[in-house]
Amino acid sequence: MAQLQALLDEYSESHQNPTNKLIHWLCVPSIVWSVIALLWVIPFPAALGIGGYPLNWAVVVLVLAQIYYFRKSLSLGAGLLLVNLVLLWLVHWVAANVSFSLWKIGLAVFVIAWIIQFVGHEIEGKKPSFFKDLQFLLIGPAWLMSFVYRKLGVAY
Repeated sequence: MAQLQALLDEYSESHQNPTNKLIHWLCVPSIVWSVIALLWVIPFPAALGIGGYPLNWAVVVLVLAQIYYFRKSLSLGAGLLLVNLVLLWLVHWVAANVSFSLWKIGLAVFVIAWIIQFVGHEIEGKKPSFFKDLQFLLIGPAWLMSFVYRKLGVAY
């Protein structure tokens, strides 16, 4: 837990400006959704399905991310699992119900959200944390979830 709190504190250092924080509340989930969407469309070997259930790269990457989160905090990992399952469901829904190509939507959301994130960091006057350590790409969603947990009075 101490290591997680240190990572969250370090992430917070470059996310103090209210505008940058708001941008992160909008763009971090958008970026996670877009990554899931882009991974969803990458062909996956059908033979690697589990018990007749097909897998895809989005599920594989999310399982790895969840292992990371659960190793940092069981409680925070549980919250992020719920969020990631909702995002995964949204990708599945868009793939099944929107006639426009999922990869095009995912790419557009990814590019636009990252541009907005960089604008937020320009406003903040500090570089994004992941420039120092790529691990912070995973800490961003955990940082947002930690705010939700504090608001609800849930320990993480």
